[in-house]
Amino acid sequence: MTLLSVRDLTVTFGPVIAASGVSFDLAQGEALGIVGESGSGKSVTCRALLRLLPASARVTGSVAFDGQEVTALREDALDALRGRRIGMIFQSPASHLDPLMRIGDQVGQTLRRHRGLSGKALAEEVVRLLDQVRIPDPRRWADAWPHELSGGMKQRAMIAGALACEPDVLIADEPTTALDATVQKGVLDLLNSLRADRGLAMIFVSHDLGAVARVCDRLLVMRNGEVVEEGTVNRIVTAPVHDYTRRLLASHPDRLPPRPPRALPAGAPEVLAATGLSVRFGRRSLSDWLSGRTGGFVALDGADLTLRKGEVLGIVGESGSGKSTLARALVGLNRAQAGTIRHLGQPVQPAGRNRVTYLRQVQMIYQHPYEALSPRLTVEQSIAEPLRRHRLVSSGRIGARVTELMAEVDLSPDLGTRLPWELSGGQCQRVAIARALALEPAVLIADEVTSALDVTLQAQVLDLLSRLQAERGLSMIFISHDLGVIRRLCDRVMVMRAGQIVETGQVAQVFDTPRQGYTRELIAAIPHLPGAEAPA
Repeated sequence: MTLLSVRDLTVTFGPVIAASGVSFDLAQGEALGIVGESGSGKSVTCRALLRLLPASARVTGSVAFDGQEVTALREDALDALRGRRIGMIFQSPASHLDPLMRIGDQVGQTLRRHRGLSGKALAEEVVRLLDQVRIPDPRRWADAWPHELSGGMKQRAMIAGALACEPDVLIADEPTTALDATVQKGVLDLLNSLRADRGLAMIFVSHDLGAVARVCDRLLVMRNGEVVEEGTVNRIVTAPVHDYTRRLLASHPDRLPPRPPRALPAGAPEVLAATGLSVRFGRRSLSDWLSGRTGGFVALDGADLTLRKGEVLGIVGESGSGKSTLARALVGLNRAQAGTIRHLGQPVQPAGRNRVTYLRQVQMIYQHPYEALSPRLTVEQSIAEPLRRHRLVSSGRIGARVTELMAEVDLSPDLGTRLPWELSGGQCQRVAIARALALEPAVLIADEVTSALDVTLQAQVLDLLSRLQAERGLSMIFISHDLGVIRRLCDRVMVMRAGQIVETGQVAQVFDTPRQGYTRELIAAIPHLPGAEAPA
């Protein structure tokens, strides 16, 4: 039974054609994958199906759901359709969760609106949904604010809200982008079980072809707003017809060679080290004090870390395992309640003389470049800001130095006058990298810098970081939930769980002969292309 039929769907924004002549059918219980680079028209197509585009968009063509022409529905009929019969998971949870509403209230909105739940029944159903998407201690997190959740937990909360009313069709726009391998596997298994149990039909948009292959039957490949190839997942992965499809597949981590083993120079100095680093969030209550408990939530528990000159250290673990907390503690953005940090063998004190030098030498690239860059500063201004602040070059030389840094990260000088919102995700991430490099650091800490990028952009950014690391002799800490990326870039890897480091070693050693069951679980959860295995 065909639930959704799309014919010649075209979306334009003035002279810009965002989607052109898109047609497909979706049957009950079927999963259709849509893949393509950023700007290919995937998200615009999905939003057009539910008329979620801004007024500046002009939409033509037909979208028929269960015999109803969605493009002709009145607003009240459309409101009854959205959330109840067609659910949607949006790409960026940080942008779609209300910062002034608790998580439980946001997940419960659909239940209140479409199922009339309230009071205890509503609260219990919210807890059940959060537990279903593997949010630990769901009662506690239902009462939390969005800023208190990790990126992966925010994404899971959005998935819970989209599934709340058991829709007939689920549109999932990059639903596993911010999730680690084990939670991603759990979510994909959940979606597969819903398909089997309830005949859920699904449109699954992703840049991760391995994730698409795990849940989808058919695949649309989009480029520049058009569908360039369509077929079963197995056929497209094993025998792609279009050159663009072949390039996408060639950029997947399954098809990328691992970093060859290399020995660091004898006597390579230790540039960064941490011993017994612990971070706790929340205050110690009176009951904690009376009972002798430390109080609060322990996000990082006694972490030890060493990084030598020229080494690339990967850090992996589930969402909430303490990866980002550790990184932020190293650069002073999270205050450590215990432990020490050493730079070139010297302790770094909160008010020590070497702290300013240390913070220049250890620079961080953040997960979400759009949020890390000021929306009011152009590309040139963003890169120039640290140069001015630290007076690294004369005022007359700043413009030339900015041009040099842009060239170093392969940014066209024509982009210098643009604001962040005028850039693609890959361009914006390159600006963030150039800004970090402006201070001539010895250490780069990259926190999930490729998690939101499609596979071709991801491969480009990884190549860029590899080149910069080799040319500058940088030491790097690379945090990622994508173990394929870690294998591609890193020399050594640390595995974190519940705020603790549970395993560490050379990448090949940890991947091929993991000692911990948790590490084996992470590796087993990596989504691969059909017929592909992790590169040896």
